[in-house]
Amino acid sequence: MDLLARREHSYQELQRKLCARFDDAERVRIEIDRLRDERLQNDQRFAEAYLHSRAQRLYGPLRIRIELRERGIADALVARVMQESEIDWQANLEALIRSKFGSEAPGDFKEKAKRLRFLQYRGFVGESARALFD
Repeated sequence: MDLLARREHSYQELQRKLCARFDDAERVRIEIDRLRDERLQNDQRFAEAYLHSRAQRLYGPLRIRIELRERGIADALVARVMQESEIDWQANLEALIRSKFGSEAPGDFKEKAKRLRFLQYRGFVGESARALFD
């Protein structure tokens, strides 16, 4: 309960954190299942909160998908949460470019490649990012 009071956690995150503290993995699983049954732990709620938190920090959809999967969220749930979100990814991409590089266009191929690598690292698909530099 103490972990959930601070922020949402996925089932897998809770299990990993609690198993590190307690030796009885079966008891940990039973307690997390109880929390899930009482709707105190919910992977969909976690995924939605995580998506909005990372999008506000200007991370792209590709990176957020990968991070959700790493936290044990099922592919189907990730796809549904991403589809239902009303995040304007193009606006986020443009805001990230302005905040990181300013309004100045890349001077040469090396600078353009550097910017594209950064945008890919942040989870933005190559084509939408490339279009901004052309």
